[in-house]
Amino acid sequence: MPTVLTDSSRQRVSDLPIDRPIEGGPSFRFGLRLHRAVWNVVWKCLAAWTPPQFSPWRILLLKLFGARIHSGAAIAASVRVWLPRNLELGPSASIGTGVDCYNMAPIKIGARSVVSQRAFLCAGTHDISDEKFPLRVRPIVIGDDVWVASEAFVGPGVHIGNGCVLGARACAFEDLNEWTVYRGNPATIVKQRKLHKLKAGRLHG
Repeated sequence: MPTVLTDSSRQRVSDLPIDRPIEGGPSFRFGLRLHRAVWNVVWKCLAAWTPPQFSPWRILLLKLFGARIHSGAAIAASVRVWLPRNLELGPSASIGTGVDCYNMAPIKIGARSVVSQRAFLCAGTHDISDEKFPLRVRPIVIGDDVWVASEAFVGPGVHIGNGCVLGARACAFEDLNEWTVYRGNPATIVKQRKLHKLKAGRLHG
């Protein structure tokens, strides 16, 4: 199947919008709509009600629908994934309860990164300068060791650098620097993030 190259991975041409929302027609092709309908039924019936310790089972279902998920990753039962094949999780990455992963374009989350409760990762928007109000999708890349805190918003095309922190209810519309703490709407720099290393023998008292 034909593909187009995006910033984070390859996305199928069949996944791209067909730009008809203002006319009352479908925004995506029938094959994708059918795929998503099947996925939604599978997730609601086999995953959405499962207890926390069933994360490996939920990850298996996502992989069966095309997600690329590395070892040690975790996904809560209440997570909403728009299209599994547009999701990539690095080693030990985690997505918390109520997160909305609106991945009309690919979303990549790096190793050991955490997306906390009810955060919204939004890879799509509309072109407000076009009278037809077409969809525009752009990939989101979240680096390694990132924390996207509770109810934060990450917009289309945003790249979050390694070690970055996006505070609770903050909104990121532009790229965020590595090892930097942000808060507010729009997100602004608070300070640099520094990690404290444990001293030798500290764990032994």
